[in-house]
Amino acid sequence: MFVFTVFFDGFHLFSPRKEVKDIGNTMIGNLILKSLNAIKALLSKTVSIECDRIPYRFENVSIKKILNWIVVETSMLFRPNRPWGWPTHLQIEPSTLCNLKCAFCPVTTGLHRPTGFMDVDIFKKVIDETGDFVFLILLWDWGEPFLNPSVYDMIAYAKKRDIKIVSSTNGHVFSRGHNGEALVASGIDVIIFAMDGISQDTYERYRKGGDLEAVITGIKKVVAAKHALNSKTPLINLRFLAMKHNEHEISKLKDFARSLEVDALTVKTLNPYDQGECHSTKADGTEFMPLNPFYQRFEYDPKNHARIRHTRNPCKRLWNNPVIHWDGKVSPCTFDPHDNYAVGDLTKDTFKDIWRGVPFAKLRRQFRKDYRKIALCSGCTNAFKGGSLSTDIIAEAHFFNPAISRWRSSSR
Repeated sequence: MFVFTVFFDGFHLFSPRKEVKDIGNTMIGNLILKSLNAIKALLSKTVSIECDRIPYRFENVSIKKILNWIVVETSMLFRPNRPWGWPTHLQIEPSTLCNLKCAFCPVTTGLHRPTGFMDVDIFKKVIDETGDFVFLILLWDWGEPFLNPSVYDMIAYAKKRDIKIVSSTNGHVFSRGHNGEALVASGIDVIIFAMDGISQDTYERYRKGGDLEAVITGIKKVVAAKHALNSKTPLINLRFLAMKHNEHEISKLKDFARSLEVDALTVKTLNPYDQGECHSTKADGTEFMPLNPFYQRFEYDPKNHARIRHTRNPCKRLWNNPVIHWDGKVSPCTFDPHDNYAVGDLTKDTFKDIWRGVPFAKLRRQFRKDYRKIALCSGCTNAFKGGSLSTDIIAEAHFFNPAISRWRSSSR
């Protein structure tokens, strides 16, 4: 049986940060590698992918889903106005409401659009129309997903279609009640606990209004629920966003993570920019930027300290990863928090009509012609060296579950 890694945006080869395989340095080499992976997938019906350095394994994948992936990946060479296939993964927003006021987050300063919880019927409509093709759902966008009381029903519904689900939380909701048990029972594959400090003073510098002890309690309750229900899922990923004020704690993170019995620890780099605007009192973002270059997201020009821009933006989201906001609005990207670039409304149209419609086609055409004329794309992290969402943003990944470590090793 063959196991391979899918080259989706957000999915990448099992490798250290910024390490690039020689065969992938040329378009021809990359095409050959993708072709070999496609053949292996069709023969074995087995797909292994990685998102944010976390592995996902699919077995007995339908030929229909594999062929769609091949078509979508092939289309990336041409970037057509109208997509050749269906999305291979989705980002879905269960809620725009949040119980914290984190720095840099547009929810804190106020979204320029209606806010609320996604209705289950909207979620089901998306799954019913795309479920035969989607591999992975990122179940968050802006807001705390688990404030939506229907989120566990959403997860369970998507799992019926053999879709992997990963979500991110600040963890507070799991410190009370039976939410930990509900999370495990839903069948979710991976849950990210965002904890950007291992002391209250450090933690609340970014996660304003947050209580570190509540997050720790929430993690422990989910761990206990896994044991009580004898469940292998979810994989619990402790996520640490590296910044100047907390980078001194990184050396202590592995022992801290082990003490909580989580399955993985990932250290993520900070993006101090949003559509070209710098969230800092200093023009270059150094107020929050880590001093250690290893934990800095972007590569900088030594002459003027400016980020080094890509001539050709490598982003693939317009062809394989749309965003569904809580009210059914479809956006081309997660970096569109205010719906400035919404391309459709699922309460009025089918997903197919939106995905292949004129507004989306115009955006793809402009992106291919000159992405810098689209404000959404010009200032995006993907537009700069070191900022690729598919290969660069996770600086470190550590695994404490032996089964995961063995699986990743055998998949290299």
